[in-house]
Amino acid sequence: MHNKDGQPRHRLRQAIKVALIGLAVMLASAGALFAATQSTKAGITVQVSPASQSVQQGQSAAYTVTVTSTGGFSGAVNLTTAGLPAGATGAFTPSSVTLSSGTTSTSTLNVSTAATTPAGTSSLTITGTSGKVSGSVTAGLTVNYKISSGLTVAASPDSLTVPPGSTAVYTLQITRNNLSGPVTFSVLGGLPSGAAATFSPNPVTGTSTTLQVATTAASPNGSYSLYLMGTGKDAAGKAQYAYANVQLVLDSTIKQFVLSGNVPGTLSPGTSAGLDLQISNPNNKALSLTNMSVAVAGVTRSADAVARNLSCTAADFVVTQYSGPYPVSVPAGSSSLSGLRLAPSVWPRVGMLDTSANQDGCKGASLQLSYSGSGQGN
Repeated sequence: MHNKDGQPRHRLRQAIKVALIGLAVMLASAGALFAATQSTKAGITVQVSPASQSVQQGQSAAYTVTVTSTGGFSGAVNLTTAGLPAGATGAFTPSSVTLSSGTTSTSTLNVSTAATTPAGTSSLTITGTSGKVSGSVTAGLTVNYKISSGLTVAASPDSLTVPPGSTAVYTLQITRNNLSGPVTFSVLGGLPSGAAATFSPNPVTGTSTTLQVATTAASPNGSYSLYLMGTGKDAAGKAQYAYANVQLVLDSTIKQFVLSGNVPGTLSPGTSAGLDLQISNPNNKALSLTNMSVAVAGVTRSADAVARNLSCTAADFVVTQYSGPYPVSVPAGSSSLSGLRLAPSVWPRVGMLDTSANQDGCKGASLQLSYSGSGQGN
């Protein structure tokens, strides 16, 4: 099979050498292609500060927008914004920035809202564009209702965390300025699916009311911002408005503790009674309570009041919430405020207003109370 002079072996060695050279060329080409794909592409990044702003209707907010060159980019970048709420406008100063390789430039975005801009939170998208190169960032804008001088409202607590199927209770304190008439409350939006909100009393002739938000077992987990409005007329007959936001967090992983209690005996006009709340902690460890709230959920009139068609409603009663220190440490099992050595002077109290209308209608009436609270495991 082989010549004496070894020619076939020589030809084989030559073929192998050519194949190796070809393979080296292919590998070199692939390496060059790989290196090319690793090169940094020219582009831009866009940043904004602050990340969110909160204003009243008719006010303006300013954001600082920073544009940075990456990968050797240079050129003019035009700035735009999207996602503004109705009635709001946005303008950049300057409207475009020019970058050299590796440099940074800034612009100011001024967002002006109108008196008619709806309250709520919007997500603004800020985009920088130069030909086919672009970059974007988002910023938050919360628009709150304009505050009237004659009426202000403060909520306590401003946030509650409860499991779905529970009722969250908030107390609203009202400050009046030349406004002595009734104030009517409503929830403008933000309730989770399946939830219902009621105010007691409503309208309010005094300085406080309670908001009860009853959720269902099917209400989805999440954080909800509820927008509340109170409205009344001042001495000149001009409508005055007050607004408040409260946060409701639904978390199905929470093992809800239970608050309960009853008014000892019956109330008469102008009197009140303390509630020695009972606390049932189903967890196997202590709870640290950060809120306990009570509300009058209903009134059952006496048979005599029903027969005589005399009125008695939740508006005839007032609740003073627990005023002791927080947090309250509650061991596993059943406890009470007295058992936790909390003085009766800080217990929540329920009182009957002293008015001519409820002298007979509320006599012998029984109350249905609702309870809410929040806390976490120690």
